[in-house]
Amino acid sequence: MTPIEIPSPSWLSRVLGDVGGRPITLGGLLAAVAVFVAAMILARVLSDLVRRIRGRLPDGGASLYIVEKLVGYAIVCVGGLFSLSALGLNLSSIAVFAGAIGVGVGLGLQGIVKEFVSGLVLIFGSVVNVGDFVELPGSGVRGLIAEIGPRATRVRTNDNVDILVPNSKLIEERFVNWTLHGSTRRIHVPFSVAYGVDKALVRQAVCDAANGVPITLPNEGNRRTQVWLVGFGESALNFELLVWPTLEAVKRPASMYAAYTWAIEDALRGKGIEMPFAQLDLRLRSVLGREGDAGLQALGLTPGNAAAPKGRAPHGRNDAMQDLLNPADSDESAAAKSPGPSKGSA
Repeated sequence: MTPIEIPSPSWLSRVLGDVGGRPITLGGLLAAVAVFVAAMILARVLSDLVRRIRGRLPDGGASLYIVEKLVGYAIVCVGGLFSLSALGLNLSSIAVFAGAIGVGVGLGLQGIVKEFVSGLVLIFGSVVNVGDFVELPGSGVRGLIAEIGPRATRVRTNDNVDILVPNSKLIEERFVNWTLHGSTRRIHVPFSVAYGVDKALVRQAVCDAANGVPITLPNEGNRRTQVWLVGFGESALNFELLVWPTLEAVKRPASMYAAYTWAIEDALRGKGIEMPFAQLDLRLRSVLGREGDAGLQALGLTPGNAAAPKGRAPHGRNDAMQDLLNPADSDESAAAKSPGPSKGSA
């Protein structure tokens, strides 16, 4: 009876190879994989725990975001070192792998390393933090920083759409952080009125309307609601409302501008201030050179038959204001929860 040959450890090491002059055994390989998988699971569990703690804080726990990321990265790195040790590699000879890692980076990992380092710079820097409202003028992306990952930063728009922006883009290119410092910022809301109106009346009406908007902060020191005359248009005087809204309103710029625009129109209409509109005077002359009433009679029309203007509809609900005061009840929030696609950002 022919005996069964059992593969020797030397045969197994020839199949698996060796690291740093030491043979790789099947047990060592399984132990290395188990250690690394356990480190990944532990990093995920601890990161989720810190994330839940951040979610319970009133400001979203932006200060704990660095802790969350450091815990995850540190556990994965330590687990990788222990897995190499279980594989049989002497950690003192880690320089053996430096050349291989350098070749890998040179062949195709430059982009990954670049985005990872950029993410660390964003996490430890003071330029942008989780919860800030940012705008990338070149791409039109505008929303809250929801997460700074190892490869990309997740920006959530007010339409509940998540957009992934490469970390290096926030390092190399210009972007606007609307909420980096301070409790709010001043905004400019343009509007126009017809020539010949009382500028003082316009200023008083618009200032009163802006101060009556619930999202407007009280006038204190240099933070005051103002109305500026900024230019002369072809058929209108161009004004700007300068106002300081709350920080939460600043994070919803489209709704904020819509709310103030609605209030301005209500104020001007309530004071009887004429708002400009494009006008075109058309003179119709017949072949016989008659015009005016004579021209209308020549065309078989009766002069002075202009239709009476229709009455204006009463003031409706300011949906943008309702969206700012009660975002959970707004139409925009309802649309964001619906499965259909959404466009734009408020």
